[in-house]
Amino acid sequence: QVQLVESGGGLVHPGGSLRLSCAAPGRIFNVYGMDWHRQAPGKPRDWVAGITGGTIIKYADSVKGRFTISRDSADTMYLQMNNLKPEDTGVYYCATGPTSNNRRAYWGQGTQVTVSS
Repeated sequence: QVQLVESGGGLVHPGGSLRLSCAAPGRIFNVYGMDWHRQAPGKPRDWVAGITGGTIIKYADSVKGRFTISRDSADTMYLQMNNLKPEDTGVYYCATGPTSNNRRAYWGQGTQVTVSS
């Protein structure tokens, strides 16, 4: 079992910024890439952004231009979130590993992001 460790969530005003991090062992991101998802209260979990092949990065339309995936090592990925909006509120999860039934094998524990004035 691969353990992903997330951090960086919190409470921020609209227009503010946060940076989430996701750490995983064994350079697994190099092999499988990774995705960020979020789940708002009472709603299904949605895909937010992802990286594959080391350089191919895609974003959901709702966050394009505001969120950025980056990395500073083989083991840690980041999601920089700028100009946050109340609708960005939710629990954010990182995920990696092989995909089965359109679902990644390994998931982080989730980190809460709340955007509120």
